[in-house]
Amino acid sequence: MNELDGFDFTDLFVFDMANNHQGSVEHGLKVIVSLGEVARRHGVRGAMKFQFRQLDTFIHPAFRTNQENKHIPRFQSTRLERSDYQILVDAAREEGLMTMCTPFDEESVDIIVDMGFDIIKIASCSAEDWPLVEKAAEAGLPLVCSTGGMTLSGIDSLNSHFTHRGVDFAIMHCVSIYPSPPETLQLNQIDALCQRYPGRSIGWSTHEDPNDTTPVMMAVAKGASLFERHVGVETDEIKLNGYSSTPEQVDRWIAAFVRAKSMCGGQERPVSLEVEQESIISLMRGVYARDVIPAGVPVKRAQVYFAMPCLEGQIDSGQWRDGATASAEIEADGALLNNNVALPAAATETVLKTAVHEVKALLNLANVPLNTEFSTEYSHHYGISEFRETGAVLINCINREYCKKILVQLPGQRHPEHFHKLKDETFQVLFGQLHIQVDGKHSILGPGQICLVQPGTWHSFWTDTGVVFEEISTRDVSGDSYYRDKAINRMERSERKTVVDHWGRFQLPEVFGDSGIA
Repeated sequence: MNELDGFDFTDLFVFDMANNHQGSVEHGLKVIVSLGEVARRHGVRGAMKFQFRQLDTFIHPAFRTNQENKHIPRFQSTRLERSDYQILVDAAREEGLMTMCTPFDEESVDIIVDMGFDIIKIASCSAEDWPLVEKAAEAGLPLVCSTGGMTLSGIDSLNSHFTHRGVDFAIMHCVSIYPSPPETLQLNQIDALCQRYPGRSIGWSTHEDPNDTTPVMMAVAKGASLFERHVGVETDEIKLNGYSSTPEQVDRWIAAFVRAKSMCGGQERPVSLEVEQESIISLMRGVYARDVIPAGVPVKRAQVYFAMPCLEGQIDSGQWRDGATASAEIEADGALLNNNVALPAAATETVLKTAVHEVKALLNLANVPLNTEFSTEYSHHYGISEFRETGAVLINCINREYCKKILVQLPGQRHPEHFHKLKDETFQVLFGQLHIQVDGKHSILGPGQICLVQPGTWHSFWTDTGVVFEEISTRDVSGDSYYRDKAINRMERSERKTVVDHWGRFQLPEVFGDSGIA
């Protein structure tokens, strides 16, 4: 479920029957039962989609017998009454399918609501039919909108329209060519829509050859979270068009989705499997003595070499640090092991050196670019060793009569409760989720949300997920932070903050010595 969706569109399969009921309730029931079986077989959420047109008003009277427009005779010949659709809708629910319907006129929206459908679909041809779009937005149902043939400006308008009205909606990339040749699919548009509308569910409405399962696998890999295609059942008398899938083809289509889902995995960095670790370790280099190393002697880099294999319990090349001490004599070409060598404790600044790379990664995820005109402060109110629990990274961009900072907290970090006598500050979240307590009131802010903190107001903030947020304030004055924990107030600023001019080379203060890293 994406963060902007109230309704969960994730892994929803839309089976569009359209006019493939052929104007027959009996045949429509065959389609529904067959697709219900496929959905249950794969354990996926399916939605049976219908299409409503009030043909007495939808088609102009002068064109009702027109044969040049292929759609008109098709609509007329497959016409069903509302009572017929009610039978089909009830059957879909009995099969465990959600119910979904595409209206092509405003009256149909009212009927959809009255019949208790779960979801409304807006077709590509209706996506800029504003009387219909506005009526659908007022229905109070989750909504899915296809975007075939639309410009980005048109999609932007739809997104704004539904967002401002509080509609739960998903956007479908769609190519309105029936059937769609492979070279027209433009699957990169799924990436583009995901980037343009972060937090919004993006889907793939497909009209390619039903036997081709490659596009759905690619759509999964590109981030599509719901999927739609036309469905039907063939008989001796009834043959499907080139873009409608039989239940057997839908079965293979969903199976391809399941396979792609398994291949892609999740967004979070996975824990490596034991077999992967074994493979990696088998190729790693261990640390070996060049010559005899006496017990109790600090070991320098020139006294060791790195070679494979890395034995069980051996120090590997990535763990090596100058200053290791042998607890027992190590023979020439002998392995330095965890039980015969004591590595020096990690330097204090290592915590900050590690953090800088994670901070950069969060800024990249948040799409927050920085030029070279900034300084960085690492706040560590209870010491650098506790930075991962209590701390924050403050990127100082501007400090004149007004001030702008970018604040970054890594997952699990907190910033202690404090107030400012002089500074008026406003926080706006750019990425992630920020917990903030202001004057005893707790709020959770997501991207775009704002919080005002006035002078003299106690506040603290923390994150479970990692967060990037912007601070816009009046001028920042040194010494204007007053902490609830008086021990922090007694600290010198240099004790609770490490200032870095720029992190392209990450040069720490002299107290740490020459510790720059690339």
